Amino acid sequence: MRIPYLAAALSLACAAQLPGQDAANGKKLFAKYGCYECHGSQGQGTTAGARLAPKPIPLAALIAYMRQPKGQMPPYTAKVVSDAELADIRAYLASIPEPPPAKNIPLLNQ
Repeated sequence: MRIPYLAAALSLACAAQLPGQDAANGKKLFAKYGCYECHGSQGQGTTAGARLAPKPIPLAALIAYMRQPKGQMPPYTAKVVSDAELADIRAYLASIPEPPPAKNIPLLNQ
């Protein structure tokens, strides 16, 4: 088994054992770690980073991606952002509501 796959498997196993997630703390962590700089203040995505919310990817996939990202995103080791903190960040992203449909936005329907 290759080491990167072993690390991802361990992250997946740890993610299954995390305590309840705290969306309020996740919002603070999202700001603290600068996620908003590329992904927008509500994870809506920008030209620099992908859309993360609403409907974020599963926690295990988020942890695996954060540890070994593709493209320009830097890796975040467990020493920098713990799995529990990532669970809170994901809870924050999951708490963001869907935007209203365009037909319900008066300015777009003039």
